[in-house]
Amino acid sequence: MSSKYGVLTLGDAMITLNPEETGPLRFVNRFARKVGGAELNFAIGCARLDLRVKWLSRLGNDEFGRVIYNFARGEGVDMSDVAFVSGYPTSLNFKEIREDGSGKTFYYRHQSPILTLSPEDITDKMFDNIDLVHLTGVFLAIDPGNIHIAKRVMEIAKQKDIPVSFDPNIRLKLWSIEEARIVYSELFPYVDILLTGLDEIKLITGSDTEESLEEFAKVNRIEQLVIKDGEHGSKLYAKDEWHRKKAFPVTPVDTVGAGDGYDAGYIYGYLHGLSADERLTFANAVGAIVTTVSGDNEGLPYLDDVLPFIHNEVVIER
Repeated sequence: MSSKYGVLTLGDAMITLNPEETGPLRFVNRFARKVGGAELNFAIGCARLDLRVKWLSRLGNDEFGRVIYNFARGEGVDMSDVAFVSGYPTSLNFKEIREDGSGKTFYYRHQSPILTLSPEDITDKMFDNIDLVHLTGVFLAIDPGNIHIAKRVMEIAKQKDIPVSFDPNIRLKLWSIEEARIVYSELFPYVDILLTGLDEIKLITGSDTEESLEEFAKVNRIEQLVIKDGEHGSKLYAKDEWHRKKAFPVTPVDTVGAGDGYDAGYIYGYLHGLSADERLTFANAVGAIVTTVSGDNEGLPYLDDVLPFIHNEVVIER
């Protein structure tokens, strides 16, 4: 039985090639093919939490594009607004893992298929039965011109009284923080829920003190400012009040995708009317579970996984 709550997100997706050996990439001969991308991770996270989720994107008309399409559809993501385009190869990234556990990511997303998406492609019909729209800064970083698409999406959402959540998800390999600040400043006034890392908000505003964050939220009329801080938990500023919840104690093996999972968990809690503290607890739990599995989205939990995990630690009163 599908959820009564629907979520719309849009963005690029990639084939992620994970090394099966450690060391510099020039010496690595074997890779495991995976599927990744912040917005797609978020969409999968929502689908596994039994939310209806629509992903708007463009994929290369190639074998890798088919891999992503079939994978996302198999996860229960609505793919009705995803199209294949020729002449634009599906994006790739390669991960490098050194012997000490440190790593790098190498992106190959020039001429990404998402570049063929235009504001005119965004129609009112896409928002039918949608209860929340979620965007991230990764989509904006691929091409600053994508701000026009993001604005179009946010404007329609506002017209339809659909709340908008946004995760800056800063990728300094794709653009500079100065470029990001300019684009974000134009979008923040449209945002109802801002989901950001503590390090990210400091890059954006120049400060991470609670007083400065309160002022930032008020100036931009952000109703819910959510600060993710990894092993230190997370906190929320809403209605002139701070709420804080500690992280769940886990032994992380891979933090990739934890922020996307956290976002999906928070949005689940928001749409289901959980209290501020309950939303933070639920999102912390999803993020923690993600870190216990290696991969971009392999660790995103199902709803049946999250509730027992929480009840072993904290009882959420309904």
